[in-house]
Amino acid sequence: MGYTALKAMRARNKKLLGRDLGPKQPYLAKATRGGNDLKSAALRFLHNRCEGLRFDPEITKKEAETGIYLGTGIRPNQVPYNMQKDVDRLCLERELEKFIDSGVAEDAYTVYYSWLEMFMGEYCKSQKMVELLSEFEQNASSLLMKHRDHYSHSVYVFALGLAIYETNPAFRDIFKAFYGFGGEEDEHKAAAFFLEYWGITSLFHDIGYPFEIPFEQILAYFEVDRRQRGPGSLYIAYRDLECLTGIDPDTGATLKKLCGRGFASVPELLAWGIQKTLGEAYGINEKAMEEVIRTKPTDPDKFGYFMDHGFFSATRLFQELAAVLGGARLTKAHLDALTAIMLHNSLFKFAVAFYKSPDRKPPLRAELHPLAYLLMLCDELQCWDRTAYGRSSRTELHPMAAFFDFGDGKISATYYYDREEKPKIAAFGRDYAAWEEGGRQGKPPRLKAYSDMAEKEQRFKSDIEKIVDLTAIPFTVTTALKKADRSAKHTYLSVSSFLHMYDFAVALNARYSYQGREDQVSVETLEAEFDSMSLEYKLSNINQVKSFARYLNALGCFYTDRPVDYELLEKFTQAQIDVFAPMEHARWVRQHKAMGWTRGDEYLTEPCVKGDTDAQKALREQLRRHALCLDSWKNDEEIYAHYGELSPDVQGKDWKPFNSMLKLLKKFEGVRIYKL
Repeated sequence: MGYTALKAMRARNKKLLGRDLGPKQPYLAKATRGGNDLKSAALRFLHNRCEGLRFDPEITKKEAETGIYLGTGIRPNQVPYNMQKDVDRLCLERELEKFIDSGVAEDAYTVYYSWLEMFMGEYCKSQKMVELLSEFEQNASSLLMKHRDHYSHSVYVFALGLAIYETNPAFRDIFKAFYGFGGEEDEHKAAAFFLEYWGITSLFHDIGYPFEIPFEQILAYFEVDRRQRGPGSLYIAYRDLECLTGIDPDTGATLKKLCGRGFASVPELLAWGIQKTLGEAYGINEKAMEEVIRTKPTDPDKFGYFMDHGFFSATRLFQELAAVLGGARLTKAHLDALTAIMLHNSLFKFAVAFYKSPDRKPPLRAELHPLAYLLMLCDELQCWDRTAYGRSSRTELHPMAAFFDFGDGKISATYYYDREEKPKIAAFGRDYAAWEEGGRQGKPPRLKAYSDMAEKEQRFKSDIEKIVDLTAIPFTVTTALKKADRSAKHTYLSVSSFLHMYDFAVALNARYSYQGREDQVSVETLEAEFDSMSLEYKLSNINQVKSFARYLNALGCFYTDRPVDYELLEKFTQAQIDVFAPMEHARWVRQHKAMGWTRGDEYLTEPCVKGDTDAQKALREQLRRHALCLDSWKNDEEIYAHYGELSPDVQGKDWKPFNSMLKLLKKFEGVRIYKL
């Protein structure tokens, strides 16, 4: 179980060099191996169940015939293709691990980056689709009455789905049967399939929020007297939607082959898909469903004066899939992801199941549409650790953390609230007790979201049970108080939009190559060089950007992409270098340790590569050994001492290129570094 291509390379190296040097199998922490918490289950899914992810036997055959490796390390053709895919999977595993530990948007960013690189091709093709969601929320949502983060939220939803698939045999069997996977021999193929299509469904289910936010802003601006929205409210609606709902001829031809009929628009396609999966169980008429979907953005007054971001997420994602993958690569599972996203927000609740009506229809069973089922379940479960942007949201009481036990096919959730909010909770308890003693007259007191979990009615749990059928997945909810701990958030003064983090990483990557020649290289060349590397090296640069906020904080500096009245940093001084160079060395050491690299210089000394720089670099990638690595986990003091023992030339690699980076950054519109 695990990383089989790395194992095969280790055997090849032992045969070639006569010694067992590596690469070693990546670690899976002991606590993770048998744990049923969110982190353990999600990482175990990636580590074990996704064995062989994205392997290609035809490319392996071609490599054997030609003797040329077709995988990329720091350069193309350095490692076997399947070995690169194993390292890609390890990248996703490590980035998800970091995100679950921190919950911050910067770590969500690298999960998105990893998944997009693996399953959609180059990240830059789709970067604006996901990054604009975060930018809109941070910059526009404070004008709303109610709004909380959906960027990190989506990555938590992604992780929840992986954990449920890993720990719940009932759901796993339903998913495999729905998509035609057989017994144990198909286990890894089914997991790979799930990772791809659950990733599409979960990570992009809220990308339509930038369309809902302006709608809510207008309502919030004019609802100054806090009256209920309805007739008399000023609202906006959308017109000329063909750019989102149109279907190009090539994609239309593919859809006709997939579905056996043509479609004039995306709403028609979505209505067909929903009727096909849920029609018999819920009595859905395709034409009526198409009319509901089509009028969501144009007639919000028909839907309680609410705009459905699910419509915009599904239609926007359809266009992205058609543009990036091309119509020929669309599959029926892509259509299932789109209909799941269309259903998840309000369509299923209010136009299919009518879940708040006395005559409500049954909750959704996983057998009917496993992706929609899982999305609606995980979307409801993920209500903790979400940045509150809206004015009312910032004053409400929401869970700051959660612990899940997915053992024995169950879901046991404990949501934690800030201990400092105890007076507010006590006041709610007194009001609720008085309401009970008074014969439960009128509406009960509320302290959202705490009251929905803690009161006897347990609205949080009962609402979920009205939406999805949990007969086969027993679900319990408890609440608890604990002291807030924000140390994992790594909050510093430096801030930049994610639109510029990629540019920063490109400049960082080029810092070694163009010292003294910064004016002679184009942005296009820098980006091409960056994109030619494997995911591991791209992420290394991006993670270095994330660490730069910490380095600059220690120097009394910061970076930002906004115009500020501070002195621009033109060059690092020796005193500043002495501070951040050891910190950068520590980051590099820990990153390589986490990615399975070990200490050794055989790539320089083996007779078969002596005198051939390219061969030495390739062997380093194949062994995953480096002379500067450390074989055991060390604290900062120990790593700093190791840095102090290095020669001046080697030490210089940790700081000399950064003055070149300052010049390269000026080529990009965006991030600059300033002195406080």
